Amino acid sequence: MTDHWVARLLAPLALWVLVNAVDELFIDVAALCAWFSRKFSRNPRYRHPTEEELAAAPPRLMAVFVPLWKEHKVIHQMIDSNVTRLNYCRVQFFVGVYPNDTLTMDAVREAMKRHQNVDLCVTPHSGPTSKADNLNWIYQRMLAFEQEYRVRFDMVLTHDAEDLMDPDALRWINYYAQDHDMIQIPVLALRKPSHFLSHGVYCDEFAEFQFKDMPARQLLGGFIPSNGVGTGFSRRVLEMIAARHENRIFEPACITEDYENGFRVRRLGLPQKFIPIAFRHRRPIATREYFPETFGKAVAQRTRWVMGITLQSWQFHSPGETLGQLYWFWRDRKALVGNLISPLMNLLFILGFSTWSWARATHHAWQLASEASRFYPIYAAGLAGQALQTSIRIVCCARIYGWRFACGVPVRVVVANVINCTATLRAIRIFTHARLRGQPLPWVKTEHAYPNGDALMRDRKRLRDVLADLQWIAPDRMESALASRPGGQRLGEHLVALGLLTEPQLYKALSLQNGVPFEKPAPEAVSIPVTRSLPVRLARAMRAMPFRIAGGELYVAGSELPGEPMQRDIRKFSSLAIRFQLVTPAQFEELAAAYL
Repeated sequence: MTDHWVARLLAPLALWVLVNAVDELFIDVAALCAWFSRKFSRNPRYRHPTEEELAAAPPRLMAVFVPLWKEHKVIHQMIDSNVTRLNYCRVQFFVGVYPNDTLTMDAVREAMKRHQNVDLCVTPHSGPTSKADNLNWIYQRMLAFEQEYRVRFDMVLTHDAEDLMDPDALRWINYYAQDHDMIQIPVLALRKPSHFLSHGVYCDEFAEFQFKDMPARQLLGGFIPSNGVGTGFSRRVLEMIAARHENRIFEPACITEDYENGFRVRRLGLPQKFIPIAFRHRRPIATREYFPETFGKAVAQRTRWVMGITLQSWQFHSPGETLGQLYWFWRDRKALVGNLISPLMNLLFILGFSTWSWARATHHAWQLASEASRFYPIYAAGLAGQALQTSIRIVCCARIYGWRFACGVPVRVVVANVINCTATLRAIRIFTHARLRGQPLPWVKTEHAYPNGDALMRDRKRLRDVLADLQWIAPDRMESALASRPGGQRLGEHLVALGLLTEPQLYKALSLQNGVPFEKPAPEAVSIPVTRSLPVRLARAMRAMPFRIAGGELYVAGSELPGEPMQRDIRKFSSLAIRFQLVTPAQFEELAAAYL
């Protein structure tokens, strides 16, 4: 009967769930110990640094590597937002592109005109190859840059085109770089509405991984895998890797070069540091980004992760090399089995419950009980473990996104099982096909989206804090101005009226606050036909004027920050991506008089 084979099939699967639950419980206890150490220890090794300690650390010269392939739609936003928001001045962005990706190359060149600390690296061959290959050529460009400008970078950070770097991220990395050669800052998904289930899976899993798994690895002596973004490497460790691996800082054949480099650093015996999630200024200090929001894109991205970590990583190390970290390699690779079993477990437990209900209704429950009773302890322990891990994921998710969003975790766990199973099957197929044909694994790239204005606004500083950083207004005069501001009047306008700020100073501060360039277009940059792409009445009403098209983008200058209504109005007349830059009201009037 169905109940007999269901009971027998559930037994080995439930045993796997039990073994997995014991493993997760071990990590739970370690993560809890790590939390107690941070909470109650006075040892600087465990607790978070104070603002004074962050400020006292000598600033290192840092290079940020950003490898690109067909990222022209988002790279200008990534550069503008991060360059203007970072509370760290000693940084240079090196952006790697391929010669056959002209749109991305043009977008980066436009960014270089706006920001002096952005440099373009063009690989000597067409792409795409691999992310690691792109990063290696960026490294070579950095070496040439050092010789050209007689500087030396102390740290190298890796980031992607969709990353929203925390304004204080480099300060934290700089602090821990005093004692560590690899520093990983947390990576968290930006929240989207709950109906984006695939994206919600990333919110849940990354929150749990950063709160639980990474601190546990740090405490137990496991190697820290790089998350690919928000990772800082000391110059010493990069030169040691280059010497040992034929000048290949990142393994070109590896599609998860970030994971591989985490183990390389550990094998060199150099200290690694994962920075546990800290909440400062009403936000978690972490790299934020949007992850794929559809099932297909989520599967494509996870296919690369599964293929690189659970399958390809076997190719780069002998058993003797990995012996000291065997438990962590097993833990990372068990997903190859777990991902395939999880959906089957869901189905069989549903089927088992259904057959039990049927047997009970038809007075055959004794038959099911006699067959399955010997497996009840395994079932119970496995289900208890599953319930515990789901509860922990709910708590971790709630810490970042709130309890309302976290209530959807049980539903998203089922969605995650289906995504991971599909990605694992796809990874096995692609990996097997490549091995049989002797071909390299492809760079499985997903389309990226950069955080919109609303997401950036949630993390932006208040204008008064930006002005405090600039030290343009004394604190006592700022407090007096805040007290005297009439209701409904914007702070910036009030400060200008009081004579505490000039209009250009206000707009410079607004540009820093909102990650928008502040610059009046030069006459040679203005195209007369483009200025007429909007009706004059609308342009004057919005106080915004289109003035050029470059890199597939429409450049617009305006004296009002570009909210969604303004962008909707412009999109009625142009399908191009909008690239906005701020000008003062007086500068806009000059532009309008000359061109509108």
